[in-house]
Amino acid sequence: MATQHTQNNHEAAYMSLMRGLKEMDLCGPCVPCDLVLTGDHAFPLVMNSRGQSLMAASLYGCGRIVVLGHEGYLKAFPTLVENALAWLRGDGSENRSVGVHNKVKAVADNLSKSSFQANVVEAFSDNPEVGVYVTDAYSVGEDPKDLVAFMKAGGGVLIAGQAWHWASTHPKENTLHQFPGNKVSGVTGIYFSEHQGKVECLPVYPQIPSSWMAVVLGKDFEDDLLFLLNGVSEFDLQGGLISSEILIHGPLAFPIGTTEDGRAFLAGAYYGQGRVIVMSHEGFLGRESLAPFWKNALHWLDEGRQGVIGVVPDHARKLFSTLGLKCEKTNFKKDLSVFVRTAYGNDHVEEIQEFVAEGGGLLIGGHAWHWAQTHRDQNPLTEFPGNKILNKMGLSLLGATIGGGLYKAPVPSQAIKDTYHFRHLLHRFASHVTKGEKLTKREEECLKKLGSDCCAYLNMKAHSCSSYMQVVATLTNILKKTGMPQVCDSCPVKSPKDHLLLSLGAEVYKVCPDPDALLPYLIKDNPLMPVVYNHRIRINVDRPEWEEWISTGLFLAPGMKTYMAIPAEIVNKDWKVQVGCQTDRLKAEELRRAPCVHERFPITSEMMQVSNLWGGLIYLVAPPKTKVEGLEVIVQMAVPAPYYKSGVTTLADWSLLRTAPSPWAELEFENLILTVPSEVIRDLERPDEVAALWDNIMRGIADLAVIPHKFPRKERFVADVQISHGWMHAGYPIMANEKAADLLVSIEHARTKGLWGPIHELGHNQQKRYWEFPPHTTEATCNLWSVYVHEEVLGINREKAHGAMPLEKRNQRTADYVKAGRNLSDWKVWVALDTYMQLQEKFGWDAFKKVFATYHEMSNFPNDNKGKMNLYVETFSQTVGMNLAGFFKAWGWPIETATEEKLSNLPPWSDHPMVQYD
Repeated sequence: MATQHTQNNHEAAYMSLMRGLKEMDLCGPCVPCDLVLTGDHAFPLVMNSRGQSLMAASLYGCGRIVVLGHEGYLKAFPTLVENALAWLRGDGSENRSVGVHNKVKAVADNLSKSSFQANVVEAFSDNPEVGVYVTDAYSVGEDPKDLVAFMKAGGGVLIAGQAWHWASTHPKENTLHQFPGNKVSGVTGIYFSEHQGKVECLPVYPQIPSSWMAVVLGKDFEDDLLFLLNGVSEFDLQGGLISSEILIHGPLAFPIGTTEDGRAFLAGAYYGQGRVIVMSHEGFLGRESLAPFWKNALHWLDEGRQGVIGVVPDHARKLFSTLGLKCEKTNFKKDLSVFVRTAYGNDHVEEIQEFVAEGGGLLIGGHAWHWAQTHRDQNPLTEFPGNKILNKMGLSLLGATIGGGLYKAPVPSQAIKDTYHFRHLLHRFASHVTKGEKLTKREEECLKKLGSDCCAYLNMKAHSCSSYMQVVATLTNILKKTGMPQVCDSCPVKSPKDHLLLSLGAEVYKVCPDPDALLPYLIKDNPLMPVVYNHRIRINVDRPEWEEWISTGLFLAPGMKTYMAIPAEIVNKDWKVQVGCQTDRLKAEELRRAPCVHERFPITSEMMQVSNLWGGLIYLVAPPKTKVEGLEVIVQMAVPAPYYKSGVTTLADWSLLRTAPSPWAELEFENLILTVPSEVIRDLERPDEVAALWDNIMRGIADLAVIPHKFPRKERFVADVQISHGWMHAGYPIMANEKAADLLVSIEHARTKGLWGPIHELGHNQQKRYWEFPPHTTEATCNLWSVYVHEEVLGINREKAHGAMPLEKRNQRTADYVKAGRNLSDWKVWVALDTYMQLQEKFGWDAFKKVFATYHEMSNFPNDNKGKMNLYVETFSQTVGMNLAGFFKAWGWPIETATEEKLSNLPPWSDHPMVQYD
């Protein structure tokens, strides 16, 4: 969508249009209609206490339009009319000629003393040289397209009228498209509606007016659904195709097909004078079982023109050609009635939007989830090609997925009441917060979804769009009214309402016009902390295989902003700044922190500002394969953090550093970085001894993996009040529950009780897919490192290292496994580890090291478990000079005859531990 610059232009336009006006007294005899505003450039001028827009303006092409909700306002507000004509004439235009339709000739009379030259005409075509044209909404002429073309080329249009009376006398006609005035104003995103507007005396606000009540739907869509779903009872989405979820956010957009829990896979919308339908997987465009729906959909998009339907995807054209429609294989061209394409190309974006705005039909099929997975550092709402077309139309494809199934079609008369709709529920929730209106059980159940949809919507960052800014203002007001739940370990968030508010906090804070004013409503306890200024950080990175975080030893308090001076060598090279170390995204029903508490900023300039609502440690994130040495980054202002770095920080330095005010501390060793709550290290006098312990552990991990002692990238542990799954989980960083942080820095605990869990996770990070057989070994082979480190580094026997490791327990598990039929489906976790332990007890750790070393030299690995298992049997047998096929067969492995033949020249391991069960 458009840029922040355009929004500023909208504000300037508003000020220009309302100059000299203190109030608008609408309490006269005129009963206006409510104007429905959509699109990027439409913005209200006058909004009543119900959030109804009664006057509005917009841009279209090179031209402009002002729309008044009753023709009487042309006479009642001469100052506004004169302001409007000046603005509509365009910046720098010398053309002072105004064409005035004779039905509103009073405007010409009022202009007699102004600098404008008014010409009263019977029709627009009578005086095409004018700069501005004034008409009522009922007299736009035989061909309103002339007026649209005039505007697009740079002309200005002032149009006034109401549609509620017309709608009452044309009950079977579609007001949005058939009311005369809408054939001009609707193209620009302003529609005369059939709803009467409440009249009152209104102040003229210094900025574009907004209200939470303005986020309502502009239509009930029952007649559209009756047409589209005629003869359609269900949507057959069965099979292997995975769709995207559609976010339906425009006031004239609506769901057509949804899952039982309200996620849309099929949706429609009005846009200008045209219509659009989106199916969130292009494969379904050619599905025969959906043919009755596609026939209805194409007729709905064609609007009775019986024109040519241009189709890009072949499978869609083949099906559509059987439906009695005029189909043609063609790329986009302007003389089509309906255009059918996928969501994947960046071509003709603006032309297609213009085509629909001026009356064309558009059918798009495609999903965004695969794009989102393969473009992780990009924003699917703004960067995915299909959304560049669809966002303006009130629809967006999300990265979230919808699986196959048979989904019931909605009942049109119940659809809006029963079906989840973003705008409808947002309006209801705002009513609940503002007026105390009670939500239904169904509405409460949908609040969590509303939260995630609001976050997705806000990611459009469409600051130029009045409709977007109305939602931002609504959400800002909600948060100011309710505050944000002060979530923590002792005060978890459980209710859908609190989930919603917690999700929204950071997202609204990022996009609202005045985040500093919102901050106190979001973070209640935010004490000032001492800071350091112009802190220099030297960065050295030596071609990491994956991205690498560089610690700065600095922290930002919640909402605190700082500038960073960046060396030119890393600008626009995929480097990032990250604020916050806890990168897990939470989806739990009970939250002890917000779902996402870190922020990332791409480094695109030599001076950049960073902040995070939640605060956090500051990192530089280096992209893979990067080599830099001795570069310096300067952080203007930040809170110092306790930060120990082996070989750099002296014990004397540390005695002061450990008192640094940041709530998070980091200990950086030879191959490992620990990020823990600062309270854990306040009394730690000898971090060098902790470093020595972890240096030995990490060398042990490297020894078993047969990799150099210096890791290509240091491993990281980060403690958090809540993580996405488990007590700890592997990755970069390895995430651990906050309560485990003490153990990570306790030498005594490591030496006496061991560190099975942390080393288990470090083992996960050493697993390689070519000797892994998921799901069987996923939680098993990582424990080879746990056993090895405990015995070889910490001096703790395997039987004491973990409660599952005593010999009698192992023997019992093996016997139970055999008794149950040696099913490979049962061969996992501890049972699987027992197999490897039997190998280790016979052949020693050296055999494993040699096997891992052999794998380092190999290539062209099988992808399936059976192939990988046979390769492992062959590799281990050749390594130890003994035929192990019989041993692995006794464990239920699928050993192939070819493997047995390859190993037949080796002596068999005939007294293996499983012989006793034969």
